[in-house]
Amino acid sequence: RRWQHRSAIKVTNEPILEFKPGSPERAALQKALADLKGKTEAIPCVIGGEEVWTPTVRYQLSPFNHAHKVAKYCYADKELINKAINAALSARKEWDLKPVQDRAQIFLKAADMLSGPRRAEVLAKTMVGQGKTVIQAEIDAAAELIDFFRFNAMYALELEHSQPISVDISTNSMVYRGLEGFVAAVSPFNFTAIGGNLAGAPALMGNVVLWKPSDTALLSSYAVYKILLEAGLPPNVVQFVPADGPVFGDTVTSSEHFCGLNFTGSVPTFKRLWKQVSENLDRYRNFPRLAG
Repeated sequence: RRWQHRSAIKVTNEPILEFKPGSPERAALQKALADLKGKTEAIPCVIGGEEVWTPTVRYQLSPFNHAHKVAKYCYADKELINKAINAALSARKEWDLKPVQDRAQIFLKAADMLSGPRRAEVLAKTMVGQGKTVIQAEIDAAAELIDFFRFNAMYALELEHSQPISVDISTNSMVYRGLEGFVAAVSPFNFTAIGGNLAGAPALMGNVVLWKPSDTALLSSYAVYKILLEAGLPPNVVQFVPADGPVFGDTVTSSEHFCGLNFTGSVPTFKRLWKQVSENLDRYRNFPRLAG
């Protein structure tokens, strides 16, 4: 009877900071940038709530300073991706049954963290890892991602708030459920916000997700993922799965539990994934939803 438990919120767009000389946001960002200088962050796969360090290692280079390896990250192979699928499925029912306001609160808290104490960190990692200026990073990794999390939460609550008309004796209701399987989120190199949204929006609506971040946006993507966990996202809801693109695509689209793809990237890659889904249609338990 989840439909009885509803509420609504109001949100506004996140203000874009100017980073003027002497401003607190400029000082915080300069410190965050200094902390990253010359450092390489080790990034694991995160499967079933546990860090998994694989022998297949890749590096993310700063696009304007190739001598700086900003991240050393692990690739998941087919076996580990299948393990991630099973871990996600184990959390699906409990997460789907959680009231939407409880799920929304996690993303609202993540937005508050991005707006305040974690803003400088995510901006710095976007600037160094993806070659963005301060304003480009601010409108992406801060304002846009915060707006995604807040407005998505508001829209999710509004969906459940709107119910059909009931007459005497009968009660009509609309219940929104997560899909019966897992959603694959494949995010691009150029927008930190899009990665957080591609993985976050399906999770908000009660789905479990395998998030494959872009190789050239690992540093910022992992920062966003950790913020979601710190905001209260249960560990098995979103699996963090850096992987070779074709290996990831082949593995997830071969699973009978594949039920959705949230994709931003090239048209040829999207066409390839769409063809794989159509070729495997008979093995799926559902008709997968593809958005890209």
